[in-house]
Amino acid sequence: MKNLKSSYDDKQTNIKTLNTPLIETITNIYEGNDYSIDFSIPEFTAVCPKTGLPDFGTIEISYIPRKVLVELKSLKEYILFYRNIGIFHENVVNKIFDDFVKAAKPKYLKVVGDYNPRGGIKTIATREEKFK
Repeated sequence: MKNLKSSYDDKQTNIKTLNTPLIETITNIYEGNDYSIDFSIPEFTAVCPKTGLPDFGTIEISYIPRKVLVELKSLKEYILFYRNIGIFHENVVNKIFDDFVKAAKPKYLKVVGDYNPRGGIKTIATREEKFK
């Protein structure tokens, strides 16, 4: 049987506990209404953990708020943090998702990472969930 361990397995073990900037929130004065908010971040960059070169893409975030809304300046600072982080595409989407849920506790959240092609392969990673 082949060895299933990749040479990259240990490069991402810190991502779940990575200390990212705080995503701040403001009070949702329309809390009783179901409405969606969509963010598009077309200049997202992070670093490929294999090559050390930048990865470029668009991050799309859609959510239905509860008691709070995400404050945009803090979201921008949060996203800019990734500029110097070595992280795989799939892990970016999951980390943003987890941090967004922790901050905003939405009714619904979808995060899409739509990356520019690299080595002839385009990656789109999506995580979506409805919350009770």
